[in-house]
Amino acid sequence: MTSQNDGEQAFAEYFAARQDSVRRTAYLLCGDWHWADDLTQAAFIRLASAWHTVRDRGALDGFVRTCLLRSYLAETRRVWRRRERVYADPPDTAVPYDAAEETGLRMLFQTALRRLSPRQRATLVCRFYQGLDVEETATVLGCSTGTVKSQTARGVAALRDVLGDQLTQKMEASA
Repeated sequence: MTSQNDGEQAFAEYFAARQDSVRRTAYLLCGDWHWADDLTQAAFIRLASAWHTVRDRGALDGFVRTCLLRSYLAETRRVWRRRERVYADPPDTAVPYDAAEETGLRMLFQTALRRLSPRQRATLVCRFYQGLDVEETATVLGCSTGTVKSQTARGVAALRDVLGDQLTQKMEASA
C-alpha cells in the first residue's frame, strides 16, 4: 500500500512540475489552448497508466513528449478534427493591442507556425523549442533522420516565406 501511495505522490509531483511546460509545447503544436489542454491531458493519462513500469525517472520528459507529439499527430489525421483552411488573412477588426514588441513577434511567429503542416510543425517544435537533435526528434516522431531533416528544411523555408516581409517590417518599425 505504501509503494502505491509513494508512486501516486511521485506522479503528482512530476505532474505539478511539468504540466505548464507540456501545455505550452502542446499550444505551439496546435495553436489552440483548449486543444492544448486535451493533448496535455492525453499525454499525462498515458504516463499515469505506464507510471509503474517506468524504471528510469530521467526518461519521463522524453516519454511525455513522445506521447504528446503522437497524440497531436493522431488528432490531425482525424477527419472531424481538421480545421478550416484559411487562404486569405482575415480583416483587421480587432481593437489595437498595445503590447511589448516581443509579444507581437511571438504572435506573428505562432500565426506562421499554424500555417505549417502538422508534421512540419511537430518537427520544428521538437528541434527548436524542445532543443532536440535530429536523432532524438526522429525517435520521438517515429520516423527516419532524413525525414526529420527534410521536414525541418521545408518548415523553415515555409516560415521564411510567411514571415519574410512581416518580420522585416516589424524589425524596421522597432529600430
